[in-house]
Amino acid sequence: MTRTALYAGSFDPVTNGHLDVVRGACRLADRLVIAIGIHPGKSPLFSVAEREAMLREVCGPVAEGLGTRLEVVTFDDLAVQAAARAGASVFIRGLRDGTDLDYEMQIAGMNEFMAPEIQTVFLPASPTVRPITATLVRQIAAMGGDVSRFVPPSVAQKLQDRFASR
Repeated sequence: MTRTALYAGSFDPVTNGHLDVVRGACRLADRLVIAIGIHPGKSPLFSVAEREAMLREVCGPVAEGLGTRLEVVTFDDLAVQAAARAGASVFIRGLRDGTDLDYEMQIAGMNEFMAPEIQTVFLPASPTVRPITATLVRQIAAMGGDVSRFVPPSVAQKLQDRFASR
């Protein structure tokens, strides 16, 4: 039986923190579905197609190296609905600190009410990636800062290119 996990987020941009979670998720699942949430009220820095390409480029080799099949999808409804479509039995959520835990526990509780057959698994961030957030990475890059320690090299280049053209 294939164990399928779903890891949902905006991934705008993909960070080393996301990659850390993907690495842990691949140790737990045979198939990892990364689901990019599309929210009409948000104005992402990168298009859905760009984020999908970044995820495949940086997460694909990690998954392959750990023997996990990787898929990248988008969703514009509830994560539990995306998980059901993917056939996932596990939600993967990364935790950086206690604030994340409080928020993620609420989400996990609501998801359990809506889809009790899907188990939420929390993966603690490795110490080196705990402070990284996509929001802070975007802010640092927008102000000309060096984000190379926070994102994979190809993503750092994409951020540099994006902000050079503004």
